[in-house]
Amino acid sequence: MASKTSKTTAPPKGSKASETSAASLTSVTSKNFAEKLLTVPSPIEVAGRRIKRYHVTADPAGISPNVQEAAYAMLPKLLPEADGTPPATFVVLHRGADDGAYLNAYSWVWDNVLHFKGASAGQPVLGCPDRDPTHFIAPDLPWIGCVWELPPILHERDAWVRHMLAPDAPDLDAYMADCLSEGTTGDRS
Repeated sequence: MASKTSKTTAPPKGSKASETSAASLTSVTSKNFAEKLLTVPSPIEVAGRRIKRYHVTADPAGISPNVQEAAYAMLPKLLPEADGTPPATFVVLHRGADDGAYLNAYSWVWDNVLHFKGASAGQPVLGCPDRDPTHFIAPDLPWIGCVWELPPILHERDAWVRHMLAPDAPDLDAYMADCLSEGTTGDRS
């Protein structure tokens, strides 16, 4: 059996989170890693953009409605302005095992570029004002997602090519219908 190692995760220098005292930083210890559950709620439309949705949580009951409502109320602040690219976005709403909740919005812009903007709630080390998982803010961090939030990105890249870039005519409806299957965040091979 391999020995367990420990490391401290620190926010980027100069970020609001880096101003947090060292005592409040999260200490990450290598443990038995477990994939989380991934569900795919129906798409929605927000600010003229069609939004595919992925939810990630370890809780078999899913993400509570109050966290979902607060996250999706924040979504318009995370979307880019229209630039002529078909207005499509996919989001990953992740409910952590602690108080944290995270909303990652990935929007297609400039025909083939993925724009990212994220929001967090309940995670003071990221600059959240409290531990309320419905009090979302948009921290200015360069992070695009954790290991549980990343699986939809590869699928969405391939779906965008398959339905929007490769055919003679783009098919936004086909793209919106092409979602990563529900299951776990990994172990898909």
